[in-house]
Amino acid sequence: MPTRPVRLARRSRPAGLTLGPLNIYKMLMNLTVRRWIVSVFLGLLAMPPIASSAMPPEEAKIIQGYKAKAEKGDPEAQVILGVCYSIGNGVEKDFVQAVFWYRKAAQQGDAGGQILLGDSYYNGIGIEKDFVQAVYWYQKAAVQEDAEAQRKLGLCHDGGLGVTKNEVEGVKWYRKAAEQGDAHAQQYLGMAYELGAGVAKDDIEAYAYLNLSGITNEDARKRRGLLEKKLSPDAVLRGQQRTKELQKEIEAKIASKKAAK
Repeated sequence: MPTRPVRLARRSRPAGLTLGPLNIYKMLMNLTVRRWIVSVFLGLLAMPPIASSAMPPEEAKIIQGYKAKAEKGDPEAQVILGVCYSIGNGVEKDFVQAVFWYRKAAQQGDAGGQILLGDSYYNGIGIEKDFVQAVYWYQKAAVQEDAEAQRKLGLCHDGGLGVTKNEVEGVKWYRKAAEQGDAHAQQYLGMAYELGAGVAKDDIEAYAYLNLSGITNEDARKRRGLLEKKLSPDAVLRGQQRTKELQKEIEAKIASKKAAK
């Protein structure tokens, strides 16, 4: 059975791909895809799915351009084309074709393609559900320092999905993602500290990670509120202080990585 942190995490959000224009846009924002991809797709993803025959000529031309690039082996274009197939923009919706193009990109080492292929296996969308394969592709992207992949890999280890259940390994990957500023990973790490799952129980660290995640994550704010009721005023104060320290530590690590590139 999955640990409690994983069960709670699944209630708050799925670990895999959630379809729909807004969620696809958010997904592209989180993936290691260049900014110009997002800007080109912002207009397309705001519209309901439309066939290429009903699409304005200039937009159809954009899709065809990416298709041509994808067929020539451009991994970023392959990811884009896969997303087009997944939502039915400019092409007929076809999850099998989406997986085909995600795989093309993933096999070239594109982290975005690897995550999307892992999501497809995780959810059984366009291909038979296979947690082992999901873990395989999340791992590929995770070692490229992709925070989303690290978080999802942590969930798989924590819940024993596609791998032998290992809460310590789950915490390791949550921490890697959390240190890159991933709010959901910060929430999961805070829950692990709260429950002593894969790491020594520590209410102050739990509060700090949940508090930090809660800046942008409503689920974490709710969880922190529940924890706060169990803590003394002094413990809450120490948790708040630790939050400030933790935020500075994470910001310093992110800055250091950027400087090293």
